[in-house]
Amino acid sequence: MTEHAPLRVVQVGAGGMGRAWLGTVAADPDVELVGVVDLDLDAARAGAELAGAPTVPVGRDLPALLAETGAEAVLDITVPVAHHPVTMDALHAGLPVLGEKPAAQTVAEALSLAAAAEATGQLFMVSQSRRYNDQLVAFRQHVRALGGVGSLNTRFAKAPHFGGFREEMDDVLLLDMAIHAFDSARYVLEREPVSVYCESWNPAWSWYRGDANAAAVFTFEDDTRYVYDGSWCAPGDETSWNGDWRATGASGSAAWDGDHDPSSVIDDAPGTPAGAPGAGTEIAGALASFVRAVRTGTTPDGEVHGNVMSLVMVDAAIASARSGQRVVVDDVLEQAHATALEVERDDAVRERLAAWGSVRQALASAPDRTPAG
Repeated sequence: MTEHAPLRVVQVGAGGMGRAWLGTVAADPDVELVGVVDLDLDAARAGAELAGAPTVPVGRDLPALLAETGAEAVLDITVPVAHHPVTMDALHAGLPVLGEKPAAQTVAEALSLAAAAEATGQLFMVSQSRRYNDQLVAFRQHVRALGGVGSLNTRFAKAPHFGGFREEMDDVLLLDMAIHAFDSARYVLEREPVSVYCESWNPAWSWYRGDANAAAVFTFEDDTRYVYDGSWCAPGDETSWNGDWRATGASGSAAWDGDHDPSSVIDDAPGTPAGAPGAGTEIAGALASFVRAVRTGTTPDGEVHGNVMSLVMVDAAIASARSGQRVVVDDVLEQAHATALEVERDDAVRERLAAWGSVRQALASAPDRTPAG
């Protein structure tokens, strides 16, 4: 990185999560904030000041601010409904994008953005921040040593009183939280989901309008099972925000409580797996990975093609909970692909979508990119 000047970024979104990102940008010497976009200009100015850059331009219009600042990349820290238009504007301006999860509000929009990344040759990376956890990396190493995994389980139990929009959401646990565990399960198992059966419900004492509890059984490739048991209204004996994990394999089992180093028992002895490179810490790790990918042309964890399946898991689980039936993941993908083709108005993006044969296969390969600088 030393041979490059800091990556010049414009951040879109200066709300609560935006402020966390602005603080992270300010702390990273490989990044320079050159502009802030928000519909609320006062929030944009306050965000710039928080980042230690009170004189940088602010505005409501992303393309205009990109032209004014000569930015090299965009951070999309907006609400999910805005992810598609903001990321599209940035990609069409010829700039790579790092966005907050989920990739988009719907799977169809996420597929559209994956096709746009192909059409423009630009990187679109989704910050699935809980992948950037060295304990999760170590847990995967323990799981790899089990000699084949039969099942992976996550128990999640928290009781947060957020107030505001979350307490009025439909499917609040599955939509707003479970994607972290689903994405981590894909990372740990190094396989993709095939189908799911899910039930969701709302206990009588819940302070959420939508279902705050869910139990899902995913079948992954190689007939591996992933079981998620979660609640957002479970006071007492709460788990880590990362959940409590256990994997069972041919030679033993591995466990991680979400907050401390994982462990395993293999052939009746404590497991001692090989170490692995650190991933960094949450959004700071995601930002560092993005900068490295832009500079080198490597594919980071969270590149949109590799991230979409985590959002698909959420949609499939919700569809199963509402229908009471097992849902096949490829059916969700194909339906979303048909929707994306129907509504897409950009000719180049529609052409890329139409060129995909199997959507699953299209997502399995990230497009080639030319490194910056």
